[in-house]
Amino acid sequence: MLEIIENNLINSTEIKVAEAHCDAPCGVYDPASARIAAEAVLSMTKKILDLKVPDGSDAKATANYHNTLTRYIMVKEEQARVAKEELLILWTDYFKPVHLEQFPNLHDTFWKAAKLCSACKVEVSLEHANELMAAIQEIHGIFWSSKNREVAYYTAS
Repeated sequence: MLEIIENNLINSTEIKVAEAHCDAPCGVYDPASARIAAEAVLSMTKKILDLKVPDGSDAKATANYHNTLTRYIMVKEEQARVAKEELLILWTDYFKPVHLEQFPNLHDTFWKAAKLCSACKVEVSLEHANELMAAIQEIHGIFWSSKNREVAYYTAS
């Protein structure tokens, strides 16, 4: 009986999913999350390029190769999406018109970084993955400068 009531409640209730960061605004912003995601993109790109195609006559090795390649690609693409999302949040939620006066190249810098995230999803390009890291390093500098703080840029890998 309890199961029937539970199923009726679940089936009759519209569940809305909300995701945000941060339309409140919470005031908690940091380009580090974009950097971490971009580092994963760079790492996966390197792993994909280093992956050796096995002899086609070895079915097990071929299956393992395809499995590993697929996993690397999935992580690369997901992390490129995360990096882009984090950059867009900084660009659209944190930065204000006053920052444009201080950093006239702000829009172009973010636009190019977002485009690099897309390029890293579409391609397996070490050049673009490194360019993305450089763009995020530039954004790191702009962000912390806008807060009148010096925060060292570092990478985890």
